[in-house]
Amino acid sequence: MFDDLLKRVGADESVRKIDVGSLPDLFESAGGLTIGGGLLRVHTIESATAAAELVQAAYPEYAGRVSCFAFDWAGRQFSVDLRDTRDIVQMFEIGTGQVLEIPADLEGFFDEEIVQYTDAALGESFFSAWLGAGGGEPGFHECVGYRRPLFLGGVDDVSNLELTDLSVYWTVFGQLRVKTRGLPPGTRVGRVGIE
Repeated sequence: MFDDLLKRVGADESVRKIDVGSLPDLFESAGGLTIGGGLLRVHTIESATAAAELVQAAYPEYAGRVSCFAFDWAGRQFSVDLRDTRDIVQMFEIGTGQVLEIPADLEGFFDEEIVQYTDAALGESFFSAWLGAGGGEPGFHECVGYRRPLFLGGVDDVSNLELTDLSVYWTVFGQLRVKTRGLPPGTRVGRVGIE
């Protein structure tokens, strides 16, 4: 596992020895791993638990089903559904308010999907544009998030990005998603305040 991905984005030889097929094995052998300068990170057990809580607060319809295992530079959380028997990885994208399904099991996600479809799955070209515009690589507890979420009219452009704390980003945008969910497109949203 990881061999093709690590060849593509680069890593040292010790990282290439990772071979896992379950979440506990993944956390034990690769927990905390950063790939591609922050393009993708593997959760630790602690960060996975915290991420699952954030995801379930923002997406209450997935309560009790989320098991996060990785996240990317933009704060998107990758998870397996604890109640779904299909081989599906879910991508929770709080900046858009969407959940996307990636047709792969855990091993297929790392070995095939993000290797063959790196840009589609991880937004690699957008990350490069962010870095090229002078943006910094996010630390383990940070992400490059939207200033204004796309589901509230934000633009999908580098000018709408900022380096921010991952937990704060998910908490604020999660609350916005919950409060605006179900509103018809184009509905005006009044002033938004943070207390």
